[in-house]
Formats: sequence, structure tokens, C-alpha cells
Amino acid sequence: MTLTPEQWLIGIVAAMIVGVSKTGIPGIGILVVPLMAVVFGGRLGTGATLPLLIFGDVFAVLWYRHHARWDKLGGLIPWVLVGIAVGTGLLWYTGSQGSKIDWLNIIIGVLVLFMLGLSLARMKMGDKIVPSTKFGLISTGTMAGFSTTVSNAAGPIMSIYLTGMGLPKEQFMGTTAWYFFIFNLTKLPIYVFLSLVLPSQPMVNQNTIMFDLAMLPVIVLAAFAGKWLLPRIPQKTFNMTVLVLAAITAVKLILDQVK
Repeated sequence: MTLTPEQWLIGIVAAMIVGVSKTGIPGIGILVVPLMAVVFGGRLGTGATLPLLIFGDVFAVLWYRHHARWDKLGGLIPWVLVGIAVGTGLLWYTGSQGSKIDWLNIIIGVLVLFMLGLSLARMKMGDKIVPSTKFGLISTGTMAGFSTTVSNAAGPIMSIYLTGMGLPKEQFMGTTAWYFFIFNLTKLPIYVFLSLVLPSQPMVNQNTIMFDLAMLPVIVLAAFAGKWLLPRIPQKTFNMTVLVLAAITAVKLILDQVK
């Protein structure tokens, strides 16, 4: 697979967003998911995104590692693992079907739209939608694990959960940094395993590895640029632009498969 100049441009933009999202603007990360799916397709796009996220997580952990609130993650972790197991099963199933339709593109598109809906609901309703019961904890953990496995798109769920805990900004960043670093590393062998057992529908291949290596300098620059840009961008305008662009891209992923 040879990427076109347009695909390289989209991929570079996605890598820049990864860097920026890990250094102070977590909400922008949702845009990476559909962009990478446009470049590589659903399965390879998900696999190609993961090493970029892990590299970005390293910066976040280094900068905010002392601020993590592990007590806020303890009850969530078992249910995240359940969600990861369910997501792995779905990736295996969709990869073994041999369909001409890339069902993962459709799933990713739907998940992104769902996450955007959560983000909009959070803006309008605030803490009213924050899970505060045992069922809320279970559903939050399971959905976070499932969505991060299938499409690397658990950001909005974790943002809603952790902001509802009333964490200061530094603790929020430290807690999310460790959460995503740990579970993104957990997913890496899963993606490799699925690529080995389903070689016709891999999650990673030589092309994605070469792309990821080429994007590492971009993430480094974007990580530092993000800290400089954050106080200089009108937050409301920025957030709405990200939501609109992510929604358009997610709808495109779905329509490309069903038309």
C-alpha cells in the first residue's frame, strides 16, 4: 500500500493532533480516529494509531506522572479489562468474515458519533451525566475498554468520568496519562496477535510501522507546540471546530461503506 500525498497530509495532521492532545487538550484526540481510518481503513487505521498514542502517552506520563489519582481508577480497571476482551472478540469476528464492507469503518464512525454526543451532552448538562452509581461505574469501564480497543476512542468517556470526580487540572492530566499509557500498552500485543492469526485482515503491517516511525518527530514537535498554543486558542471556538470536523469525518466513514 502506497500512500498518496493527500493521505500523508491527513496522517501528519493526525500525528500532530496526537501530540497536542497529550499535552493539554485531551478533547481534540477524538479527531484522530476518523482521520486515520480515512488514511488506512478501519482495521489498519486503528492499528496504526496505537503506537502514535503510546509515544504521546510517554510525554504525558513524564510531565504529569506525580499528579495521578490511582484511587479514582481502581474500581474502573476490572471493567475496562472486560470491555477490552469484548472489543478483542469483535475485532476477531469482523476480521474473520471476509466481507467486502469494512465493518470496522462503520463501527468506528458510529462510536465517534456516540462519543461526540457524549461530549455535547457534557457541555450542556455538566455533572448530571457523570456516572455516580455502581452500574454507572461498570458501564463506564466496559464502554471505555470496548471503545479504546475497537477504535482508540475512549477519550470522551474518561473525560466525563474524571471531570465528574472534581479533579484539579493537573490531577486530571496525570490520571488520564497513566490510564491511557497502561491500557494502550495492553492493546499492543492484542493487535499484533490479531494480525498474526488473521493475516488477510491485519491490524498492523509493514506500511503502518513505517508510517508510525516517520511520524514520531511530528508528535514530538506537536507535544511541545501544544503547551505553547493552549493558552492562545479560544477554547469554545476550538472545541466546536473539532466536534464538527470529527462528525463530518465519522459520517463519511459510514457513508463510504453503505452507499
